[in-house]
Amino acid sequence: MKTKNMILTMVVFVSVLVLLVAAGPSPAGEYKALQGTDSVDTIFDFREGDPAGALVHLSLAHKTFTDKAIQNVSEKPRFVVVFMGGAVKLLSSDRSAFTQEQRKTLAKMDNVISKMVKDGIKLEVCLYAVDFFGVDPESISPEIDVVPNGWISSIGYQTNGYALVPIY
Repeated sequence: MKTKNMILTMVVFVSVLVLLVAAGPSPAGEYKALQGTDSVDTIFDFREGDPAGALVHLSLAHKTFTDKAIQNVSEKPRFVVVFMGGAVKLLSSDRSAFTQEQRKTLAKMDNVISKMVKDGIKLEVCLYAVDFFGVDPESISPEIDVVPNGWISSIGYQTNGYALVPIY
């Protein structure tokens, strides 16, 4: 009988422990800045022109979107990445100006971009920068929306309450 009581006590203890852990602070609670927030709208002004740096920053933007702290905010987060400046060269399917190692990095970046689109992150590229850097607009993936001027797009998002995260 004593063994049964001990087992029952252990089951109750473990159950209470599991409930306490499950009822603990939400991942958003790890960030005081998110307390009281009911939506997360963010625009990434993306100008990083180095393939390795761009891959790291783009992966981090995607990881931020999928982070439980962001996803647990009551409304679905809205993220936009606007590619401007030298970053537009990284989006072209013409990779002849890049080394073999950079091409491998850009292939990984293409994979991250596809995942971002699949997860609902909006991607835009500035046509002004595309023209300025001599990138063929047809060489850019159709997953990325072309806007005439990335600054105007950025101004619009910020005017509508999107937080700006610069990536230079």
